[in-house]
Amino acid sequence: MTHRRDAGSPGGAAGRTWDSTLSAGEFAAVKGVGFEPVGQVLGTAVFNIGYEGLWGCPGAWTVTDGVKEPSPPMGSSFAPLVGTLYAARRLALARAVAECRALGGDGIVGVDLRVDGFASHTVEFTVLGTAVRARSRIRPRAPFTSHLRGQDFAKLLNTGWVPTGLAFGIAMETRHDDWSTLQSSWTAGNQEVEGYTQLISRARQGARKQLAIDVAKHGADGVVVDDAELTVHGRECPGVGGIGGGAYARDRIAEAVFVGTSIARFGRSRRSAGPEPLTIMRLEREH
Repeated sequence: MTHRRDAGSPGGAAGRTWDSTLSAGEFAAVKGVGFEPVGQVLGTAVFNIGYEGLWGCPGAWTVTDGVKEPSPPMGSSFAPLVGTLYAARRLALARAVAECRALGGDGIVGVDLRVDGFASHTVEFTVLGTAVRARSRIRPRAPFTSHLRGQDFAKLLNTGWVPTGLAFGIAMETRHDDWSTLQSSWTAGNQEVEGYTQLISRARQGARKQLAIDVAKHGADGVVVDDAELTVHGRECPGVGGIGGGAYARDRIAEAVFVGTSIARFGRSRRSAGPEPLTIMRLEREH
């Protein structure tokens, strides 16, 4: 939607227009807590995705009689791939923030992060949102980013919290199919496949841990989670049995991704432990 703004509106001359992803209700909510939309912002990056390690079954592990042990031969970890997944998201987000700065904005609300296949072995990471500017002489040191839509953004501020930035948690785990998982899968009847439960639990726990680390880097007190995605797929294990090596040549790979908005309290004591959040904006309601 596009709106015309007055000469007195923040950051623009008379007659200049701006666009946004806000609905009418979101627009009203954002204005109600002291912000003006200044324009729609976009950040995008296309990455070649697929490198998982040098050889073997990266991070593979098995459980035999309740004892976890490596699946020989061990290969390299998923660190290069996970690092790329972080870098792609952060680059797309940084480009949206750069557009926000160019518009004179103090932050981005309603951030929508999309990950889509683009071409062979490439993936497009896109960030779309609405840049906003506070009606105040007090500015943050750097633009904040938040997935919260207009009404939720207003509720957050009205309850004494401020967004500091979009946070990510990504983890990948691999489990090599062994006799215990295959037996549980093939046995008649409904029962838990303990090995697969452990696989997805490790992936989710790893992603949650990384999310907490990212939140701490923002100097925040907590996080409002937007999305917790889990994908699992199989592949031929290049290090055990080879292609055509039977059932034991299969790996299961779980990827967990957490996305959320890190938040900090207004007026947190300077004596509190940990880094301080971004400068808090003074918010004034219209009457």
